[in-house]
Amino acid sequence: MGRPKAGKPTDAVAAPTADGPPVAAESAPEALNEVGARRFGDTDDKPALIPGRYPAPHVVPSRFAGTTPAVETRGLVAKYGDLTILRGVDFAAYPGEIKCILGGSGGGKTTLLKHCIGLIKPAGGEVRLLDENLNGLKGAEREKLFTRIGMLFQYGALLGSLTIRDNVALPLREHTDLPEDVIEEIVRLKLELVELSHAEYRLPSELSGGMRKRAALARAMALDPEVLFCDEPGAGLDPLTSAELDELLMRLRDRFGMAVVVVTHELMSIERIADSAVMLVKGQVVADGPLDEIKQVDHPEIHAFFGRTAAGEMRGSHSALDVLTRKAGR
Repeated sequence: MGRPKAGKPTDAVAAPTADGPPVAAESAPEALNEVGARRFGDTDDKPALIPGRYPAPHVVPSRFAGTTPAVETRGLVAKYGDLTILRGVDFAAYPGEIKCILGGSGGGKTTLLKHCIGLIKPAGGEVRLLDENLNGLKGAEREKLFTRIGMLFQYGALLGSLTIRDNVALPLREHTDLPEDVIEEIVRLKLELVELSHAEYRLPSELSGGMRKRAALARAMALDPEVLFCDEPGAGLDPLTSAELDELLMRLRDRFGMAVVVVTHELMSIERIADSAVMLVKGQVVADGPLDEIKQVDHPEIHAFFGRTAAGEMRGSHSALDVLTRKAGR
């Protein structure tokens, strides 16, 4: 049985407060606004309520949740200067799971990814990677931890002056003391894994977009990561090539049992690869769980995302031209 949809303010349900008993549903939105203000430290950072909805996210535990998360955030708050981007985000991805991070532009997807790989220090909350608190790691310990993850960048980020073979070998040469003949054998195996054995001596400029993505994936897999992070893997690819890359990601997940965290807005890709997903709206989690469950959540931004409809249109607003025309007629 699926979880019930979020109730309306008139429904006979109770909402918890941070430090007191449940309050009547009629006053829940105001009470939860106050909870948000206390949680984030000031009223400027409190969650923005959508009219007629509670801010509590719809969360269904992952079927992989019996193990320790490969990557996890707890109450993550992210800021750029005075601008708050993420507001108390709880997120987890488990070994053997492909977890997609969804949301519209400016919702905080990339910021969440950057915190998970340690590029940005949290303004609040905690980031745990392979059961280690990133905030408490420095120097050699931190560097060693990052050799256990892989990163597939949006446009590959291959070094244009190096052959594909040398691009894939780069992490091995930088982070291991393996002899060159062993490195060459590992590179051969990784390129075979992504079906690029024939292209090892080519430069990135000599490859198609899909081949560059696969070469970048081979480099991300060079150190046998326990977590693979992917930023818009299908960006710039035609639908067929994107589907082939999705199939490759799933084969790698099945073969190595790693967690795969994917930031994407490509609906067809999401449908193919997601074991579960988290939906961010204005820096907050509104839903987390299997894709079918998320689609059932009664939230205008979720309807807009999966229906590819402007959120304003979902609320019955008009186009900018209509608004200007009405104003001019007054």
